Amino acid sequence: MDAERARAFLLTLPYVVETVQWGDNLVFWVGEKQRGGKMFALLDLDGALAHGVACWSAGPERFAELVEQDGLFPARYLARAKWVAAERWDALRNPEWQQELQAAHQIVFHKLPRRLQAELTGIAPAAKKSVSRKRAGKTAAGPRNA
Repeated sequence: MDAERARAFLLTLPYVVETVQWGDNLVFWVGEKQRGGKMFALLDLDGALAHGVACWSAGPERFAELVEQDGLFPARYLARAKWVAAERWDALRNPEWQQELQAAHQIVFHKLPRRLQAELTGIAPAAKKSVSRKRAGKTAAGPRNA
């Protein structure tokens, strides 16, 4: 994998928006940043940041496992959010890169507000079932005092 291939793969994922930020860094978002989207991956093209060649959201389950691998480490500034960084492109094989980046996309998509998820997918969110306090106090036989 390299930055060009990673970028091409990331842009095939649904609802992805690419921006250039913090120098020559490609930042990939699920949804538009201005509309509440969240970033899920970053490719460092100029090496100006100490993020390695790429970093991505790994989630709590994969984070500990990934940072134990040679060439992977907790992403600077983003480790508390369970992001992992790769020191070099050969730290993972191509299928592993695709798997990790796709998983990052899914992790972040599911963290988006339901309204934004619905907007992106075009599927209306399910209506919340709410029971008023007044109705909750009634039994099958009727009001409490009956």
